[in-house]
Order: sequence, then structure tokens, then C-alpha cells
Amino acid sequence: MAKLKKIFVLDTNVILHDFNSIYNFEENDVVIPITVLEELDKFKKGNDQINFHAREFTRELDRISGDNLFKDGANLGKGLGTLFIETGKEFSPTMKASFHENIPDHRILAITEHIFKQYKRKKVILVTKDINLRMKAKSLGILAEDYKNDQVQDLDDVMSLGITTLENFDDAKISSLYKSHEGIPEEEFGVDLLKSGHEYFILKGSNSSALAHYDPVERLITRVEKPNAYGIYPRNAEQTFSMNALLDPKISLVALTGKAGTGKTLLALASALAQNDMYDQIFLARPIVALANKDLGYLPGDAKEKIGPYMQPLFDNLSVIKHKFNIHSKEFLKIDELLKEEKLQITPLAYIRGRSLSNTYFIVDEAQNLTPHEIKTVITRAGEGTKMIFTGDIEQIDSPYLDKKSNGLAYLSDRMKGQDIFAHVNLLKGERSHLAELASNLL
Repeated sequence: MAKLKKIFVLDTNVILHDFNSIYNFEENDVVIPITVLEELDKFKKGNDQINFHAREFTRELDRISGDNLFKDGANLGKGLGTLFIETGKEFSPTMKASFHENIPDHRILAITEHIFKQYKRKKVILVTKDINLRMKAKSLGILAEDYKNDQVQDLDDVMSLGITTLENFDDAKISSLYKSHEGIPEEEFGVDLLKSGHEYFILKGSNSSALAHYDPVERLITRVEKPNAYGIYPRNAEQTFSMNALLDPKISLVALTGKAGTGKTLLALASALAQNDMYDQIFLARPIVALANKDLGYLPGDAKEKIGPYMQPLFDNLSVIKHKFNIHSKEFLKIDELLKEEKLQITPLAYIRGRSLSNTYFIVDEAQNLTPHEIKTVITRAGEGTKMIFTGDIEQIDSPYLDKKSNGLAYLSDRMKGQDIFAHVNLLKGERSHLAELASNLL
């Protein structure tokens, strides 16, 4: 007996999240409500990632349909289902009684309900990143789910990467690490550390301890020393490991995750400044979530004044570093020089689009507010000699359509683990202040 195909009805936010989403439902059929096309039309203009997705999806629909009509659907390709455009439907009595407003969400729901009643033998599922719309669909007896194609399946595994503590370790082997500057070949070290790409370890013996790093390129175990990056010293093992990855030229992609106050952005910026002579430019950027919601348009002032409040935390980190030095010192003056010559730029991520990223130290702050596709778009623009750092806290996501499993930072950490140019450290201990640490843990 042939397996009945499912029917997936896609909400607008799924398309704006991933314009190629229609190809990710295997042999099942996909339905785009006409209301979705109507909503996408509002997003066609603009330079944000969602505007790009809206335009690309519309072009893809045009390519799929060609000169044909969508009346009988369009084949999505070998092994895939059929794509349909479903026109608007009248609200059923249940819809009218439950939802009085004639808004896009409810029109999409009305179309989904119509399909649900029309194909009773098939499983009809509404796919939306809007939790409230999923609840509304379920209240009508319609299956609804999040778009799961780019979600991280085992988040605990991803977020535990970076640090392993080995208790009761051989003191003789720890001593050999201290004596060797080049590092010890893994076969000579004689310990299976379950290595996967660049990894960091805390080794604890009965009388000694060491911070260690496994280099997958050289296949060496080396001792990690506490460095000084432009006046900033690491305060704990996690920060020491982070700074090691940030300063290692062999590691060109770094993810730093952790709650607020763990020092992610400060460490990244200090490491960039410490290596300013190795790079043509230093970019420190962050996404402005409010930009997609058009909140900025209502703020007074020009573009620079509008984005100022969003960039201020980055300038605060720069100020912390500057004030480690006397105002007449070469280090203090060097920062002012880099800013003046625009070799150090603090800017919204959207303003980076189109810029050359060759030989650049590129830090993306608040990366948990990016989609997986946005992360990919940023990384694929990296030229020769560029190092990319992504920092963020997956517990503090401002985008209404992202969560701990679907945000770009978690996705990056999951997909890149084990690669010999990538390192991920998850920072747990806050170092901002005792008050900040207490608030983070208890409130």
C-alpha cells in the first residue's frame, strides 16, 4: 500500500526565514496560501535579509511555474512533491466565531482549515514559526509545527563543547606539558580525549593541574597559558580558552556562547586589537532586530543617531579596553588612530553588506539573533586572511521567530564542530560583577 503524502501549508515567516524551504519537505506536497504572497509583496523592498528572501522566493516561484498556471500545481523536482498556490477562502462558522479580525494570520488559517477539510485522508500540517498561530491552528484541530529543517537536534551536546575536565590525571603527563613548548604528539600523550576538532581541557592531577588544547591540524596536545590581549587578561579557564582561540591564526572561525557578563565581546575585541597589525581592518558588528520591525523609522535623527543606542554596548567594551591605558600611551592613541582611519569600525551588520572582507578580523556580536541562512551569508563572504568571530547568548533571543534550537549561532556551532579551522567555547562564569552574576542566575 502506497504511503499517503502529507500536505504542508507554509506561513510567511517560514519563507522569510528560508526562501528554499519549499524543497525541504521530501516527497510531500507544499501549499503556499495566496495571503503569503500578498504579505511577501510588502517585504520585497529593502536591504535586510528578509527582503532578500522575499525577492528570491518570488523569483523561484516564477522559475518553477514558467509559462504554466498553478492550477494543477508545479513539480518541485525528482523525489519531491508538488507545489500549490491556494487562493483565499471564506471563514467557516467556527473561524467566524473564534476570530473576529480579518488579518493575514486568520486568512492563512482559513485556507489551512479548507485544505484540512478537503483532504481528510491526508495529514495536513501548518508550518509556522509563530507560536501563537500554531496554538490557534491546534485549537481548530489542525496539526501545526515549527520549521525544523535547520534546527539543532542535540542542543546539550553543542553547548557542552569546548571544555572537558579530566580528574585524577597523571601528574607526570601534566609535568611533560609544562616542559614542552611545541606540544606533545597525541600518540605519545597516550590518552583518548574524545577529540573532535579544536578542543580544550582542564587536566587535574593529585598535585598539579594544567589547561590544555588539542590541535587537530598538528595533532598535538599543548598547554594553554594565560595571555594578555591589549591589556585584557582572562579571569578564568573559559576565558583563557576563548582568548587562545581568538589569538590562534590557524583558527579562522570562532563561536563564543554564554550568558551576559561572561566577557565574550570584550575578549574578542581585545584580541582583535592585539592583532591589529596582522589585519587590514577590524569590524565589530551586530544585527539590529528592531530594523526588521521598522521601529527605527519612528526614532528621531539621522541614520547614525538612530542606530547609536544599538551600537552603544560595543562602544562600552571599547571604552573598557581604552581605559586600561594612560590617555597618552601608544595603546590608547592607537585605538583613536584606528577609529579615525576607519580600520576599526563598529557598525550594524546590515551596513557590512557588500564590503570586502579580505584580511579582516570580523566580530559579529549578538549572533543568536541571526537566522542560519544569515550566518551562512556572512561567512561565505570571507576572503583570504579573514578571521570570523560570532558571539552571543542563546538564552536571550530578541527575534520572535527564532529559538534556542533554530538560531544561527547554535546552528553554526552544531554544523561546524569537528572542523579543523573552527573552535567553540561555551562560557559559563560571569565576570562583569557579583551583582550581575547574581541577577543572571536568580532573576
